[in-house]
Amino acid sequence: MLPDEYCQQKAAASGSSFYVSFRFLPADRRKAITALYAFCREVDDIVDDQTMDAAQARFKLDGWRKEIAEMEAGRPDHLITQALFPHLEAFNLDVNLLLAIIDGMEMDLDKVRYESFDDLKKYCWHVASAVGILAARIFGLTNPQTGEYAEKLGLAFQLTNIIRDVGEDIKIGRIYLPADELKEFGVTEDDLEKARYTPEFSELMDFQAKRALSLYDEAFALLPEEDRQSQRPGLMMASIYRELLLQIKKKDFPVLTEHVSLTKTKKLWLAWKAYVDE
Repeated sequence: MLPDEYCQQKAAASGSSFYVSFRFLPADRRKAITALYAFCREVDDIVDDQTMDAAQARFKLDGWRKEIAEMEAGRPDHLITQALFPHLEAFNLDVNLLLAIIDGMEMDLDKVRYESFDDLKKYCWHVASAVGILAARIFGLTNPQTGEYAEKLGLAFQLTNIIRDVGEDIKIGRIYLPADELKEFGVTEDDLEKARYTPEFSELMDFQAKRALSLYDEAFALLPEEDRQSQRPGLMMASIYRELLLQIKKKDFPVLTEHVSLTKTKKLWLAWKAYVDE
């Protein structure tokens, strides 16, 4: 199998909202973002593999750190790094950001609770904002402020994921909702584990959603006009993710027992609307 084919299959199999926007890119940028996304899926799958113990997962993540070093030296071995290597210089892709993503994935092996939102933001930077910065470079940027937009948008995306996946995460022992906010709203870990839909839970989740929606608005405000057209793929992703968050909010956060998602048709419509609006 060719490197680009492997990455294409990896990205397509995920069914992610992100993949929908890739098809609107020119071929070289599409190949680069698909390789980046395949890398993120590969390292994330290591940590999420419940058949693997922490020591095995760390060993595999260390293997990826070595593979990134080999790629930087011009000797990529894995199909993903072979696909990504040609784009490093073309799109100014900093390997330190790739390593930061691996560090973020490893945080899931070290930490399953976050005391505060500031604490959580450090995790989100590694697993989402670093990805956003790399993606923005692939899409094309001329103004450094676009990096700030991408960083904040990545945080909004990750908070949306956290809200959507509360019930799924608690099943594997992870709680990303800040502990001090759980306490402030009167929601216990037992409430989450037993899937209790209390008024306090609704208030807590509404607070989380409002913060995420505010971050989308802050990100959009940061995007310089001269880079809006090139950053259309990110705006398309944002349109899909923001709508998903609004749907979760409209349903009063059934996230303890339900995986809320948008249909493929809805995602394509939102992506196309965002594309033509820009």
